Amino acid sequence: MLYILCSLIILLPAFAGFGSAVHKLAGNVWEDISSKIVSGIFVVAIIFTATAFFLPLNIYVETVTLAIGLGLFFYLKLYLDLAQFLTQNLVLFLSIAFTIVFFGAGYPFILDHFGYYVPTVKWISAVGIVRGISNLDLLLGQMSVWHILQAGFSNFADSFLRLNVIMLIAYLIYILEKKSWIHLVFIPFLLLFSQSPSPDLPVIIFSLIILNEFLNGNKNYGWLFSLSVFVFILKPTMIWLPLFALLHLVFSAALKLKTLIPGILIVLLFIFKNIWTFGYPVFPVQVFDLGFSWAPNPEILKISAEMAIQKTYDMQFTAEQIQRFSFFEYVYNWLFLPGIKGIINISLIFSLLVFLIFSLNKKSKIIWLLFISILIKVIAVLLFSAQYRFFLDVFFVIFLVLFYQKISKNVGITALATLTLIIGVLLSFPDLLKKRIPSFQLANYMSGFNSSQFYKPSHFELNKFKTYEVGNLKFNVVQDYPFSFDTPLPAISPAFIQEDLDAGIFPQLRGKTLEEGFIWRKISDSEKIQLQNILDDFNSK
Repeated sequence: MLYILCSLIILLPAFAGFGSAVHKLAGNVWEDISSKIVSGIFVVAIIFTATAFFLPLNIYVETVTLAIGLGLFFYLKLYLDLAQFLTQNLVLFLSIAFTIVFFGAGYPFILDHFGYYVPTVKWISAVGIVRGISNLDLLLGQMSVWHILQAGFSNFADSFLRLNVIMLIAYLIYILEKKSWIHLVFIPFLLLFSQSPSPDLPVIIFSLIILNEFLNGNKNYGWLFSLSVFVFILKPTMIWLPLFALLHLVFSAALKLKTLIPGILIVLLFIFKNIWTFGYPVFPVQVFDLGFSWAPNPEILKISAEMAIQKTYDMQFTAEQIQRFSFFEYVYNWLFLPGIKGIINISLIFSLLVFLIFSLNKKSKIIWLLFISILIKVIAVLLFSAQYRFFLDVFFVIFLVLFYQKISKNVGITALATLTLIIGVLLSFPDLLKKRIPSFQLANYMSGFNSSQFYKPSHFELNKFKTYEVGNLKFNVVQDYPFSFDTPLPAISPAFIQEDLDAGIFPQLRGKTLEEGFIWRKISDSEKIQLQNILDDFNSK
């Protein structure tokens, strides 16, 4: 906790400094210090993304960025705004902030933390955005902008990767400044994402803030549209938000080219990033083939697509079985998956029906535009990969709309305290969760709290690997664990080696260095034997 507090003291003012400087040029999104922090997060993330094409986001980049941000914080006298906020909200802010920091210091338990988040951060901080890195590990082709931002502060300011705690504190400041107490209800659920740099947390928070601003009548449409697009590039399943912002501009007769230009430039940066790492404009969709030599092998993409559809059904059916489903079976089997995932799927449909009835009764243009945007997102995800984690934001949004300005301060604080206590007990004693909800698989990876997290965040260390060489690529393979979260670069997880072997290919360096990126090539019979020996050695442990 002590380490995270130090990170907060450094990063929040630095973000506020950047945000305030941009406000001097482009105007405020809204008033107050939270606007400056949110804008700063947005601006620094875009700067880091552009920089990472040319430089690794190493300690030098981090030092310069913090020096500029903190310099702006003091030069623009933002400490006066922060002091005023603390004077007005000291007790409530400190009590909730302490809770957030405490939860954020726990052990990470989201599996993507080990298989995707940490490896992505390591690559960006050590090498930068690497061309064709999806050939080494398809998941790394995503390289969310949130992980690019995290990488830029992973050298010393936030080496335990608790950027989500910073985001939660910024959200808390926004709630207290706006006195929008309904948002307090969301914090306990978001605590589950605070131990990892999961993009789910920032996209949910950003979307709730942006939607709240629209509902409040904020007319800074250029800023709101740009922030909506930013949420999309953090996680493309949030397509509903920029769509809603665009529809709102159209139906408010506020659509102007200058309003759209920043958002369009952000989308172009996102597309270029995807092409650079993945070979196609939108990960993981194999459309608009431009013939780049570093695009992944089609067989690997086919395996990925089949896995996505299998995950839709919680791996209960094979890809071949799913392809033979009738429309009724496709819907029925998804709705009535065993365990908690089926409950979430049914709850989604029920929530949409409630939202539809609410929209009909409300007869509000902004509510209807929001409902249409959400419905389009749900349909798109259902067609692609209807995994429950892609719908989590929908529940937050619908709850916000249904109970907007209907929850008092006392109710919000009571709900926050009650839900936080329940979640705290479940995280402290994960065996209770395993027994109560056995289908909630993440409970198997929860480790509870420990005393060491009061001075530094809890984290796992493995540092077991073996080094091999195939062709011109010398790589490391983790031992005694399936994910390469602390394996030295370049690392390839055993599951991806198996996929490459099945496809008869293997990644190779495009040149002589990691900075030059990766391509794939077909492998010989002797190399197939070599890869099988690597897998046999791993599986024999």
